[in-house]
Amino acid sequence: MAVEFQAAQAVADAILYEGYLLYPYRRSSAKNRVRWQFGVLLPEPWAAKNLTDPGTSVAGSAESWWQQTECLFAALPTDVVHCRLRFLHLRRRSVEELGPDGIYREVDRVDVGARTALSFDEAVPHEFDAQLPIGELLAGERRFDVWLPASEDVEPLAGVGRVRREGWPLRASLTLSMATCDAPLYRLRARVENTGDVPGPEATRDEALRHALLSTHLLLAVPGGSFVSLLDPPDWAENSARACANVRTFPVLAGDGVVLSSPILLYDHPRVAPESPGDLHDSAEIDEILSLRTLTLTDAEKREARATDPRAAAILDRVEAMPPETMARLHGRAEVPWWNPEADAAVAPETNTVMVGGTPVRRGSRVRLRPRLRGTDPQDMFLDGRTARVEGVLLDVDGSHHLAVILEDDPGADLHQWYGRFRYFAPDETEALGEPE
Repeated sequence: MAVEFQAAQAVADAILYEGYLLYPYRRSSAKNRVRWQFGVLLPEPWAAKNLTDPGTSVAGSAESWWQQTECLFAALPTDVVHCRLRFLHLRRRSVEELGPDGIYREVDRVDVGARTALSFDEAVPHEFDAQLPIGELLAGERRFDVWLPASEDVEPLAGVGRVRREGWPLRASLTLSMATCDAPLYRLRARVENTGDVPGPEATRDEALRHALLSTHLLLAVPGGSFVSLLDPPDWAENSARACANVRTFPVLAGDGVVLSSPILLYDHPRVAPESPGDLHDSAEIDEILSLRTLTLTDAEKREARATDPRAAAILDRVEAMPPETMARLHGRAEVPWWNPEADAAVAPETNTVMVGGTPVRRGSRVRLRPRLRGTDPQDMFLDGRTARVEGVLLDVDGSHHLAVILEDDPGADLHQWYGRFRYFAPDETEALGEPE
């Protein structure tokens, strides 16, 4: 592993297996029969015929035969660009039973003692690295071919059968190019294409997936250089950032001088929660509830999960061996990293003040609710005219104020205050009823 990619590797792996195997991790689960939802690059002939939007738009189709990343960085002309292409490649696992005539025939499952072997589609991770000096890329684009041959291996099953794993050939390309922008910036473009010509347009999606790149994403680094955030660029780089064309992928800062270009929307500097003991391969993971639900599986369900995929077996082993203190850490924690009341009192909900009709409103103020007729929660209409007590004045990242309130005539007001469960209204949706006592 390249040293510069180590910090981003854990997040990249989580993306690689996002939705790979959803709880309850069994082949028989309906949701595990519709897989491979992110970063799917299918052969061009099949994509052109079967996808609703194989062109340049993100909307309408999450799949295509290509994706493109563009990002900005500052560096010296002698620096080197490192690019790592990562994806999964489908492999079919077939279970075959040995008949009395000595011929192997494919079956759904084979039981060998305490082990059960099931037929299932697996995925094999692959990486391809390219390193080029900036000067060489400025002289012209460079294309690299990626080729995976067909593969097959056989695992015997104690004389009663065998497991046969079959992988199909895959062809792809990675094209890198660069251009100068407003000094001192360069714009790097990385285009990934599925260049295979099989199967034909009439094939099923399952057949096309055998020759597809799955969960395709890139890691980019320029040792000695620095990337510019496309989500929050500095003022001097805003025009160059807007000119970047990213198609079906979203580059974000992912460490010191590293960009992760993901098929899933992320913020800059994503990270795996330090409390998480390992991947659960379930999109939008919630470690505590998934771990607890996994412990509720019956012995028969656990046996099927272990037979479904080695990663499911690893999840079961980890959850069953999890000590109580590790499970307790998964319960969550309160964290407000953007608010330091000592450093910036302007964003302190308990002391903020906002003007409502010429009257200062802060925590403890009484207000009458006047919800807007449009653009608001319809249920708020039932609160029109009710009085409320302000529990905090919040400021969002866009600079807008919001009042956190509790209804005065709510019999559960004290309980809501204790839990911190408030209703939220904009200042212009209220009438001030005087200063707090």
